[in-house]
Amino acid sequence: MDKKKSHYAADENKKGQSIENEKETVMNEENNSENQHKKKSSKKSKAKKEKELQEKIDDLNDKHLRLFSEFDNYRKRTAREKIELIGSASANMIEELLPVVDDFERAIESNEQIEGCDIVKEGIVHIYNKLYGTLEKNGLKSMDSLGKEFDTDFHEAITYIPAPSEDEKGKIADVVQRGYLLNDKVIRYAKVVIWQ
Repeated sequence: MDKKKSHYAADENKKGQSIENEKETVMNEENNSENQHKKKSSKKSKAKKEKELQEKIDDLNDKHLRLFSEFDNYRKRTAREKIELIGSASANMIEELLPVVDDFERAIESNEQIEGCDIVKEGIVHIYNKLYGTLEKNGLKSMDSLGKEFDTDFHEAITYIPAPSEDEKGKIADVVQRGYLLNDKVIRYAKVVIWQ
């Protein structure tokens, strides 16, 4: 009986080990399944984090480029405004000097009728030439309007007089006050008399 008991005990022992082995195998399979699931979810979470980080990098790069562009535009705008301000200041100064140029031209014209005082005449002409030369260097040009077609972009009509011929109609008969351009922009319209 002892043999049967021991054989029975051995069978029970084998069965117990077999069940244990099966339990272990099932647990190992479950663990492997969980590990694979964890690896997959770990890979997914890594991919998700990488995507989020890439989006942040792209967003920061975009913000950086926009900021750089804004600064570049600001720099260009301030440089342009500075140039315009300087140009505007010089335009105002030149506009204020135009009546002085007109006075010099009238003085030179009236001095032609006076005899003597040649040194004074030469001095006035010399000062006028210096002043006008300086203004020309800064972009001033006088309009040559006499005998040309009337153009409202450059001329201001003071009065009309009858034309001696049909060819003269609409042309400028006389210039009362000379017009000027500063850097090809009108700063004073020529005041003219027109043939009608």
